[in-house]
Parts: sequence; structure tokens; C-alpha cells
Amino acid sequence: MSGRAVPAGTTGGPAETSGAHLLDRHVGFVHALREAGLPVSLAEGLDAARALEVIDLAERESLRAAYAATLVKRPSHRPGFDTLFDLWFPASTTGRYGSRPAAEDLDPQTAALPELRDRLAELLAGTGDAAGELNAFARAMVERFGRQPAGPGRQNWFSFPVMRALSPETLMARLLAEVLAGRERGGLAEKVARERITRNIERFGEAVSTDVRRRIAEESGIEKIARSAVRPPLEQLDFLRITRADLARLRREVHPLARRLAARLTVKHRLGHRGRLDFRRTVRASLSTGGVPLSTFNKPRRPHKPELVVLCDTSDSVASFAHFTLLLTYALREQFTKVRAFGFVDTVDEITRFFVPGADVAEAMTRLTKEADMVRFGRTNYGHAFERFAERYGDAVGPKTSLLILGDARSNYQPPALETLKRLSREARHSYWLNPEPVNQWDSGDSVATAYGSVVPMYECRNVAQLAAFIEDLA
Repeated sequence: MSGRAVPAGTTGGPAETSGAHLLDRHVGFVHALREAGLPVSLAEGLDAARALEVIDLAERESLRAAYAATLVKRPSHRPGFDTLFDLWFPASTTGRYGSRPAAEDLDPQTAALPELRDRLAELLAGTGDAAGELNAFARAMVERFGRQPAGPGRQNWFSFPVMRALSPETLMARLLAEVLAGRERGGLAEKVARERITRNIERFGEAVSTDVRRRIAEESGIEKIARSAVRPPLEQLDFLRITRADLARLRREVHPLARRLAARLTVKHRLGHRGRLDFRRTVRASLSTGGVPLSTFNKPRRPHKPELVVLCDTSDSVASFAHFTLLLTYALREQFTKVRAFGFVDTVDEITRFFVPGADVAEAMTRLTKEADMVRFGRTNYGHAFERFAERYGDAVGPKTSLLILGDARSNYQPPALETLKRLSREARHSYWLNPEPVNQWDSGDSVATAYGSVVPMYECRNVAQLAAFIEDLA
């Protein structure tokens, strides 16, 4: 790697032009991306290093673009990438912009708060050309308001005091009045202005957060703040810890997975089974060999969509996972000839009726929790749920059925009903168990994962990536 100038602000001064220093930064940055869950291979890291040889390293955004082009694979990975890039290659370092006025006639360290809010209003009303000034103003405001004492000789940095002091959201009405200047409210002009101002408010908040993280990294170390600054990519979020907002984003991931799962199970259904003898083709081919059928031909099997039965643990201990699996069940209904879904806590009820085509998934889940009969005493009991399922719905499982069980296999020390599960598994064409807990927690406490896994193949399924890997392994 050549010894070009390091991007301004990345090391504490432009005098540092060491290629070795930049190489250390590169290695640390790539390692941080991997730690955050972004898939960066060794070859891609080398591609990024080669890209740095053909760009102007003094142009920070060119550096960002080169890294993004070589290391980022999915749009969902970009926010985490940008957060880590700003930590490893910051736009400034403490001392270079801390006392810099945001405007020629305004010193952000001594100006009164109304003057600062007036300046912020000017920047929020501006166009994209003012982005640099907005970022510089954000850094100055962090220096002014973001510092909080944390003991003798120590200080912490926070975004909240900055946003509370300046309250950019409260400037919206004033800015709209100035931009519209007497024009009619509620029209296209107001909509465009509101969107631009909202976008600039979000940019200001992001710039404040970025500078706070940068200052913490300078004092505590980049590696330490990097581990907590970036959430894992969507496909690696733990099902047991996802939020309602994450579930909304996961809906886009579910339908492709449902199609792939249906395709894999269909392949397994057909694998090893040839169609019936095609008598006409066999006789016709034998004419070339004197009527001796040296080659036989079979009729292709008709495409077949397998039937699916889903047994889902809906108890509070796996509530987030249950929400995801119900999303998956809803998507699977479009891919299989017949899908029947059953939810259980300590007894079981069929919940297929809540997921009719066209139903709103969130509304279906709300109805399910209120109307479905899945709870007797409120403590998870897999054994009783399996026995009750076999008693009431045993005819749902047959030679064309794939049985999919989703749950953590924690049964509150109740009898596991292994014989009942064995009978259900024998009657099904395929059976699989997806467990949202890490493997190293199986069999701890009231878990009977290994016992159930000896009857139905059990797979760790903590996130979308593991679910996708499970589907691929079905081939």
C-alpha cells in the first residue's frame, strides 16, 4: 500500500502520512466490520486495500466509497458500515473544530442559545450544499453541550443534552412559515419543505451522534466503542431479542425464505423416486435395436407441493421467536398445497384460521393471543401439548406431510411424551425442529433438547442467517 496522505482527521494531523499507519487502520477497520457481523472475506479485504492505491486518500468521501464498493454486499449492511467508518476515519479530531465558529459572526462556544437556534434554523432550511456546515455546527454543539462530568478528572459525552438544548424539532413550524411566506398551507410546496426540513433534522441528529461516538472512541479506544455502536445486521439479529420494529423489517426476508423452503422440501419429496414407465417411448426407442428395449424411459413426475404442519411454541419465553415463526407460517401458506399451523403453551389449538390470505399479520397475531386456546395454567408443557395434538389433530400428519416444530424445548420439568413425538415423526414424511436457543444452552435447566433431538432432528435457529442455512442444508 502506497504512502499517500492519510485522510484529514483520521490520525490527529495531516503530518502523519505513514503507509504503515494507514495499513493498521485498514486492518482494524476490516476486523471491526467482521466483529459487527458484516461478511468480509480475506479476498474482499485485499480488494479494498488495492482500491486505496488508486484514489485520493485526502478525499474522505472517496475513501468511504472505495471501502463500500468492495466490502458492503447488502443495503441493510450500509448503516453499520457507515457508523464504523466514521469511527475509524473520523471527519475531525478533538481540537481541530472544537473552537471553530460555525459562521463568521458566531462563536458557538460563547453565543447565547437563541442565537444558536437561529443558526441551526438557517442550516435546517438549507439544501444539501449546506451539509458540511451542518456537520461542523453539530461538532461545535457537542463540544458546547455534550460534555457531562463523570467523576474527578473524567467526563462523558452524550447526544441527548445537545438535542435537548437546541430542540430542532420545535423549529419546524417557524421554518415552514418562513419557507412558504404566505403561500397556501397543505399543498405540494409545504410537503416538499416539510420533507426537506425533516431530513435535515435527521442529518443533524446523526452528525451529533457520530461526533459523540468519535469523542468516546478517542478517550476509551475505537475497539471498545465499536463493539457497542453497531447492531448486528438484520439477518443476524437474535430472534429472542428482536423488537417490534425489527419484525416489520423481517417481513421482507420471510417470503423468499418460504419459497426456498417449499422448493427444498419438494426436491426431497421427489428425490430418489422415478416416475412410471413410459411404455410408448420405450417401445419407440427399441425399434432402432431390433425391438430389444435396451433403454427404458420413465414419465416425469408431476410437480408436487408438499403439505406442511407447523407446531409453534407461543409462550412468553420465546415470544419474539414465536412472532417470527408466525410470520414464516403466514408466508408458507402461499407456497404449500396445504398448511396447518398449531400453537401451544401447555395445550394446543389450531391457529390456521387466523392466517387466511389477505389478512393483516399484526392483526392476526393480536387475535391469536386473545382467541386461541393454547393455555391452561400458563407454564410451558411440551409433553401435554404433543399428547393433546396427537389426540385432537393426529390426522393432520400423514405420508405427504412435513412436520416443523419451533420452540426452545423447555418443558418446566414435565414429562416430555417422547413416545408420542416418535409416533408423530414416524407418520410424517419429514420432521424438523428449529430451536432459537444457542446449542451450548441445550439441556441446561429444564431443557430436554437432546432427548427431543434424538427423535426429531433439531437445528439451532437463532436468526435469519441460520434459518437460511437450514433451508440450504435440506438439499
